[in-house]
Amino acid sequence: MTRSLYLYALLLWIVEGMSALAVAGGDVPRLPEKRIPWNDSRVVGSPDPLPPYKTVRAFPRLSIKQPLAMAPEPGTDRLFVLQHLGFWSGPSKLLAVRDDPGSETVDTLLDIDGLAYGFAFHPDYARNGYVFVGMNGPTHGGVSTQVVRYTVDRRNGRIDPATRLSIIAWPSDGHNGGDLAFGNDGTLYVSAGDGSAGSDVYQTGQTLDDLRGAILRIDVDHPDAGRAYSIPRDNPFVGRTGARPELWAYGLRNPWRLSYDRESGQLWVGNNGQDLWEQVYLIKKGGNYGWSLFEGSHIFLENRPAGPDPILLPTAEHHHSEARSLTGGRVYRGKRLPDLVGAYVYGDWSTGRVWGIRHDGRKAAWHRELVDTPFNITGFGTDHAGELYVIDQAGGFYRLEPTSDADRSKQPFPIRLSETGLFASAAAHAPHPAAIAYGVVAPQWADGASMERFAALPGLDRIEQHPQLNAGGAWTLPNGSVLVQTLSIERLDDAGRAARRRIETRLLVRQQGEWTGYSYRWNPEQTDATLVPASGGSEELDVPDPGAPDGRREQSWRFPARTECLVCHSRAAGFVLGFSPLQLDRECRQGEKVINQLRALDGLGVFQGELPKQSANRPRLVDPYDAHAALEARVRSYLHINCSVCHVKEGGGNSLMELDVATPTRRMNLVDTKPVHDPLGLSDARLVAPGAPERSVLFNRISRRDTRKMPPLGSNEVDRDAVRFIGEWIRELSASGGASRR
Repeated sequence: MTRSLYLYALLLWIVEGMSALAVAGGDVPRLPEKRIPWNDSRVVGSPDPLPPYKTVRAFPRLSIKQPLAMAPEPGTDRLFVLQHLGFWSGPSKLLAVRDDPGSETVDTLLDIDGLAYGFAFHPDYARNGYVFVGMNGPTHGGVSTQVVRYTVDRRNGRIDPATRLSIIAWPSDGHNGGDLAFGNDGTLYVSAGDGSAGSDVYQTGQTLDDLRGAILRIDVDHPDAGRAYSIPRDNPFVGRTGARPELWAYGLRNPWRLSYDRESGQLWVGNNGQDLWEQVYLIKKGGNYGWSLFEGSHIFLENRPAGPDPILLPTAEHHHSEARSLTGGRVYRGKRLPDLVGAYVYGDWSTGRVWGIRHDGRKAAWHRELVDTPFNITGFGTDHAGELYVIDQAGGFYRLEPTSDADRSKQPFPIRLSETGLFASAAAHAPHPAAIAYGVVAPQWADGASMERFAALPGLDRIEQHPQLNAGGAWTLPNGSVLVQTLSIERLDDAGRAARRRIETRLLVRQQGEWTGYSYRWNPEQTDATLVPASGGSEELDVPDPGAPDGRREQSWRFPARTECLVCHSRAAGFVLGFSPLQLDRECRQGEKVINQLRALDGLGVFQGELPKQSANRPRLVDPYDAHAALEARVRSYLHINCSVCHVKEGGGNSLMELDVATPTRRMNLVDTKPVHDPLGLSDARLVAPGAPERSVLFNRISRRDTRKMPPLGSNEVDRDAVRFIGEWIRELSASGGASRR
């Protein structure tokens, strides 16, 4: 009886709260006077089978910011570590630590004047002390990628900077490559990117007359007169007219991490893709890997001329739904992980995933994901025993260990939405009383669906703030937090009656410092929703369409794969998109009062400490579909919510656009800017051509839903309202690229 009264009171409170406030942009339930703890979550662990491996901190006392590479120093008990710092935080450094799990002392051996990418010990290092470093930095001819040699004093283990010898250099200021590996015959392999920050701007990928976009092979032991290296006679392009003889293979965009396996003689490279695909290549002598005519196995710029050799397919490739910035690895030759011996292990900087592939030189025997980590993986290292380490940019070194049944959560992951602990009643779509419902300023385009949103924070935990409120930044939510978004769409029943029905509820869940997305598909009865498989799914919806002959049509609805969720909810975008300072900073009516939703949440005790004072000139979003708002503000808001998750600095988009609303107009690289990617066959194309939507790549991409559409994921329907008001904005832009008059 007591439980029944509690449920009745709970449902009455929810119904009263949900009907108390209606505002533009969505209904916002009345906030309670104080927070109620949420201790009923069942969204714990994972519904997927355990990955075969987990990561364990390897050197827990060692603190090195931004490590990039690790290798054992021959003949000693030391490991060399390359620290990759930016120009803004000092030179890169070559460090030394003891090869011991208890190591805590770091010895600086060398400050490097530039950005260092890789290093390699000479095969006869024990005698000559030569260590080679790949780097990018200024030279007398501009900015170049370089290979330089230093000598380690074999008596005291120190490096005298005066021993520096320049081996080879070439102009490069973008995708630089710069990693090194010695082969069994003593020749040195060097990776070289295409040298640009765009779509092979200098068109070096398919040419043989320069050193960019390639793998080089040189002899550093028998230098020619006047230079510090010679050309091995068996290099594939020796004697070919117009070809640089240093080339070993070509057609690469940005080969990030190069490794040579001495036992198999295999040369491996991870290659950063651009628009949609990341690649792994087992490099063959004289191979052409397609860039920039191809991106992996897919046509990229079909009008680019092909090189003189057949294009080879990737050994493995990953769509940007699961990898965004591939980091090449190593072939495992240790003893702790017998199942991985002979496998090439590599990862991804953006998603933190790690894969293994075993290849016999003709075909792959197997290829699988090994572990999903929360790391920004910059490289892989080995110790003296050949054991493998995953290197995290934040400063950690991790080894792989097999998972066991003890690693699995004892609580089954909820298959039905009603089992999650997020709802008082899933059938009524009534959230748990501790849930915090919210509305956003600017709803994203979701193929015509409307959205209901709420957040559930564990217990009475609070959100960690960063001093970014007035710059439009993000927050750090506590582990165990769940963000909920239910999408509803107008559908027709068998009798032809139209009604808005729930189609999908999406959860964004934070566990162990990492976000994961899950989708639940609503049943026809609208009583519950079922977890969508990891690969996602689709459904054909019968929707009303006044423009169709019989007033109806089929609309294809995509339930995203779990990997697809993190394409938009990425590290560069701050993971959380809707529950963020910019989106919650909105005025809305609650009873007779107008409140600021962000301030109301602050008063509820959602944040650690008090929110910073809101400055008058802070970036603000508007509803893009509000015809009363200024046109340019509508366009900037639309681009922010639908495009800037990729098109921000260090985002997944590889054009130079920065489309977040906090970026000043002059730095957006948008208006009257020539495209560095495919101009789509447009005459005198610009990203945005003032006064001419028909010449604007941006307008063209949002107006289509083929392989060249934008955004590339998450939408199967053209947003016709956005096409209309963005076209209007472009037409009103002045010829000088000035802002719209409205």
